[in-house]
This record gives sequence, structure tokens and C-alpha cells, in this order.
Amino acid sequence: MPKLPAIHIGKLSFLLAILVWLALLFVDLVRLFGKINNMDAGIAQEFTWILEALFFLMIYFFYQYRIAKDSKNDFLELIWRAASTGIFATGVYLLIQIFYFLLGDTKLAGDPFLRNFFYHVHFALISIFIISTSLIWRSLILYQKSKQVVKQWQTYELILLGCLFFVFFQPVSFDYPFLFVLAITILMAVVLSVNLKWIPYLTFKEKWKTLLFLFFILLCAGLLFFQTNRFLSSSEMYPINLMDNLFLISLFFFTIIYAFFSFLVTLFNLPTSSVFEQKLTEAINFQRLSQSIKPDENEEQVLDILLDSCMSASYADGAWLEVTREQEIEIAQARFIDEKTKKELFYLLEENSVKKQWLAEHIPDHLQPLSLKIEHSKYLTALIVPIVVNKSLIGQLVLFKEVRDGFNKEMINIISTFARQASIAVENHRLLNQAVRNERYQEELKIAQRVQKSLLPSKLDHNETFDICAYSNAADEVGGDYYDTFQLDEHRFVIIIGDVSGKGTSAAFHMSQMKGIFHSLIQLNLSPSEFMIRANAALSRCLERNHFITASIFIIDTHQKTFCHARAGHVPTLMYQNHLKKAEYLGIDGLGLGILRNIQYENHVEEKTFTFQNGDLLVLFTDGIVEAKNQQHQQFGFERIRTLVEKNQSKSPREMQTILVDALHEFVGGDGMIDDDYSTVIVKFI
Repeated sequence: MPKLPAIHIGKLSFLLAILVWLALLFVDLVRLFGKINNMDAGIAQEFTWILEALFFLMIYFFYQYRIAKDSKNDFLELIWRAASTGIFATGVYLLIQIFYFLLGDTKLAGDPFLRNFFYHVHFALISIFIISTSLIWRSLILYQKSKQVVKQWQTYELILLGCLFFVFFQPVSFDYPFLFVLAITILMAVVLSVNLKWIPYLTFKEKWKTLLFLFFILLCAGLLFFQTNRFLSSSEMYPINLMDNLFLISLFFFTIIYAFFSFLVTLFNLPTSSVFEQKLTEAINFQRLSQSIKPDENEEQVLDILLDSCMSASYADGAWLEVTREQEIEIAQARFIDEKTKKELFYLLEENSVKKQWLAEHIPDHLQPLSLKIEHSKYLTALIVPIVVNKSLIGQLVLFKEVRDGFNKEMINIISTFARQASIAVENHRLLNQAVRNERYQEELKIAQRVQKSLLPSKLDHNETFDICAYSNAADEVGGDYYDTFQLDEHRFVIIIGDVSGKGTSAAFHMSQMKGIFHSLIQLNLSPSEFMIRANAALSRCLERNHFITASIFIIDTHQKTFCHARAGHVPTLMYQNHLKKAEYLGIDGLGLGILRNIQYENHVEEKTFTFQNGDLLVLFTDGIVEAKNQQHQQFGFERIRTLVEKNQSKSPREMQTILVDALHEFVGGDGMIDDDYSTVIVKFI
């Protein structure tokens, strides 16, 4: 099915208006021809009235669409459109008059067909001017509309609709019914014409232009109305007088009355224009201050707006903005004051006893603007406005005038409002930037968390002789616990667990260093004690002085069924021996890595070899488990771990790990949060 083209209401109504006007012209010329030749044209008057009503409606729809489409037009542009239409219509009328003046007493000057053609042109131009201007008045009347105003306009439109078809019921003009309805429309026009809320929003310059445009509208409407009366008085020259229409005459009165009211009110508003503009400027400046804060913007922009706004509100002759930075006062911005004058005024204010007392007697939150009389060759009055952010005085706005007592109460109140809004804006700006920084920090921590998790092995090295599982949890986004495995050969495996002192990002950084050292040294096939000695030497060069690392390392030989163990200050490892049905902590000494940073560390490293059997368990963990506290500040402790292991020794390492972690959280209670990082590695020999 073919798609129908979209209907353009404006173009369609304009085209129909032209066609209706041509039909109206043709009908009247045919009627005139019959009248001249004493023939009956056979065209009823009602047909002309229908065409006239249709012409009015098409013009109405066309301009209603145009004005609605250009809804962003300002008041001045709307009034100019009405004035330009009136000037064009009047200009055409004057050209026609000049044309007939030049024709003089020639035969063409008396030609009835030519006169009727120009008559219809004049009728069309008057209709366009009056209807379009009335619709523009409608837009102005309904500015800041209320329910009552809308009802008044709707009533007026209904009356006009009745006027449009009044001629069908009362063909005789200017009889009592005609005059009665006309009086009602004039009264309604007067009632509507008091709605002039748009005028105060014009600037001083715009009001002068509005007066000029309204003058042209009144002049054009007066001339065209005068010509309409001439047509009414010489109706015998035309078959049907189109101007003799209640609708058209009513709109004439409405156009003139509203233009007259607007002209007078605009004229009387001129003396107060500067005051209203000042208030409007203050409102705009207040809005600018409210909207001037965005993340990553400099707060000096807000203070710059504050300085300009306060100068504008108080008509100040000069100003500057003092900002306190690191206990020092500096003038960040200045307006209309040279360097020499600035130094003179700054010294005068610093030595002023009233200002000193003002600052000493009030806390920042209670400071109010201070007006001072100063002895200076140019400036005689100063106003000091405090800028307080988060209960701290961050600066002062200083305004100067060349007259005594230059700042009245209203000015000071407005400036105080601006200063408070600027203070709120600056505080919001700082809070926003802090929030942005925190958000970035959180994102960086999430990245660090993902990186740290990638440092822990996803797969633990082992063979069929033992099973192993591991678990780690950081108290913050990142932590300092570490575990890893490494397969030396077919039967030998290395297991290490470590804990960096402290927690958070610094601990996580040192944990990554520990991983690098482990993977570098373990490939040298070192014994556990030699590994600890070399790791201590390496970490001593990169660890901060207040940091150290505890660690336990195991080299498991599954062929010999032994493991060699060394401990560097780490919590002892729990070993469950299946044949004894008992768990004991491995007794071995050792000093944390990075505590002693010289060759003497070798004297504090111990290494032992242990044997294991099938069913034995090794439970490695960090101090975060042992030192976890409940709500009564009791520690989880070593004995609870021993009891859990002995009770659940038959479980797999994964099941035992789950039991241990669940018991830990149940013990802590409350929100279940553990204060420190905690990790565990569980090995079960099969």
C-alpha cells in the first residue's frame, strides 16, 4: 500500500486561503458583471458570506500554526511581526491610492472591475493584518496564564465565532442586535487587554522598541479602519460589502484596544525599567551561582561570578576578593583597582580597629557583612563580606564606593544572599571533587583487588599422594596474606604461606614483592633455611623500615614421606598425626623477614625435617584466624583450631576448610567482619 504524504497544516491552510479568496473575487466580479448588464447572476449573497467565513478561518488556522510553530519567539519579535504585517498592508493601500491619484479622471480610474479587484486585495490584507495580530495578542495575553484568563479568552473566542456567522441571521448592519453584540466584544476586549504580564520582562531598550512597534500598529490599524469606514459609506459601488462584517469590525477594535493598553503600560513602565532589570540581573546571577558547580571545575569560577554579581547588585566602583591560603591572605581577583590603590586600601583595612574587633568577636558562622567608612583620596566606603565554607573563613569579598554610606540595607541583604549561595556552591564543589576522588580510589582498589587475586595461584601443585586446598580473605579491598606452591621434581613440592605486617594497599604491594622473591629463589633448589636467609636479604632492600613479613615454608618429599620446614616468625603450623589421633603445633623457631637486616639473621633461622603417614594433616594459617575476636573481645585462639581439626580429621581438605571458616564467622558474630586478613592452606596425605 503506497504511503500517503504527510499533511502540512500551514501550507494547506495558506493554499486554501488563496483559493477561497480567488473564488470570492470571481463570484463578486460575476455578480458585478450581471449588475452592470442588468442581468441576474444567479449567485445568492449567502454564498459570498460562506466564502468570506472560510477565508477568515483559513487565515486563522495558518497564523495559529505559524505562531505555535515559532513558540520560542520572544515578545519583541512577536510585536514586530504584527507591526510589519500592518506596515505592509498600509503600504499596499497607500500604493493603490497613489495609483488612482496618477490615473486622475481617466476611464481606467472609473473601471468598476479594477476597483473591485483592489477592493478584494484591500479586504485580504486587512483580514490578514487583523487576524494575525489578534492571534499574537492571544499569545501575549496567555503568558503566565491562569485558569480565569483562559476561560475569558475561550469565552471571547466563542463570541467571535458567533460574530463570524452573525451575517447569516442578521444581514442588516449597525442595527440594535449588531451594536449590542459589538458592544459585548469591545467589553471583552477591554477585559482581556489588562493582561499585560509580559511587559515587565522587557529591558529598557526593548521597551523603547516595543513603543515604536505599537505606535506603528496603532497608526496602521487607524488608517486601515478609516479606509474600511470609507468602504462602508460607499457600499453601492460594490455588489456585496465584505467589510460590513461583525467579526472583522470586532477584531479591529480588539487590535486597537490591546495595542493602546500595551502602549500606555509600556510607557508608564519606563521609569521603573532599570530597577526591574537590576532585580532580574540579581536573580540571574543567583541562578548562575547555583548552577556554576560541576565536577573537576575550579572553585575560582564561582568566586569570579560572586565578585561580578555583588558589584552589579551594589553598583560598586571597585572590588577585590581576598582568599586565605596557608594562613596567608592574598588578593585573588580585583576589579577596577590599580596596584597602588590596592596596596593603600589593603593597609587601611588591615589597620582598621572596627574590622579587627569584628573578626575577633565573632566566630565565622556568625559573621555578617561589615560596612566601613574609610579615609582615602578616592574611595570613602568599604563593605567586607565574609565567605564561610564548612564553618571556616576562607576569604572575604571587599567592595568599595566613592561616596559616603554607599551601601544601603537592601544591597547588603542581596550581597549576603549571594555570598551564602557562593559558599554553599564552593562547599558542594569540594564535596563533589572529594566524592569523585573517592570513587576513583574505589575503582583503583577494585583493580588492585583483581590484580592481587591474580597473584594467588588458581591451581595448587600436588600429586596423588596428597590433597591440598587454600583460601584467603582480605579485611579491606586488598590485603597482605600470601600462599603459593611449586613443584621441584616428580616427588618434591614446595608450599609457602606468608603474612605482611599491616593491611591494605601497602601490605598488598609487599605481598607482590614476596611472590616475586619466592618464584626467583625457589628455582635455585634451596633448603628452607637457606631460602629464608636469601629472602630476608632481598626483602631488606625493598621493605619499608616499619614493615616485615612472616612466613612458613615446607618442602614435601612424597617419595621419602618427609617434609622439611622453616618458619620466619609466622604462627606455628598444626599437624594432625593419624596414628596418634592427635594434633600438635610444630615446634620450630624463626625471626620474621625484614626485622633483622644484616648477616646476623642467619643465627635466627631454624630448619627441621618431619615424617608423615597416610591420613596425616598439615593446617597452615595466618594470625588473622587466631586473633579474630568475638563481641566479648575473646580471641578465636589456637585451641579452637586444634579441636576443630581433631573432630573433623576424616573430612577432605575442602570440607575442613569450609568448617573452619564457618566456625570462625560464627564465633565472631555480629556483622561477621574479621578485622584482619586471614588465609589457610590445608594438606592431607593420602
